[in-house]
Amino acid sequence: MVTVTVYSTGPSCIRCRMTIDKLQDKGVTPVVVQLAENPAAHEYVTEELDYSEAPVVVVEDGTGQDHWSGFRPDQIARVARAA
Repeated sequence: MVTVTVYSTGPSCIRCRMTIDKLQDKGVTPVVVQLAENPAAHEYVTEELDYSEAPVVVVEDGTGQDHWSGFRPDQIARVARAA
């Protein structure tokens, strides 16, 4: 089972919306976390993962974490194939 979490800065983030829409188009339903509403998630993304731009996508498939930042159709396609 693959879990995909998209950390977003909100509805005004075009790359966030495009990432969520593309995942859904490929049959992947992501968990969406709004960074402005969740200080712990913001700290996780900026401190632990060391990203400074949204969206941040974290994929957990039971073998360890896989993550990236930005709108990445190539990564979305790869995740959709594995889901």
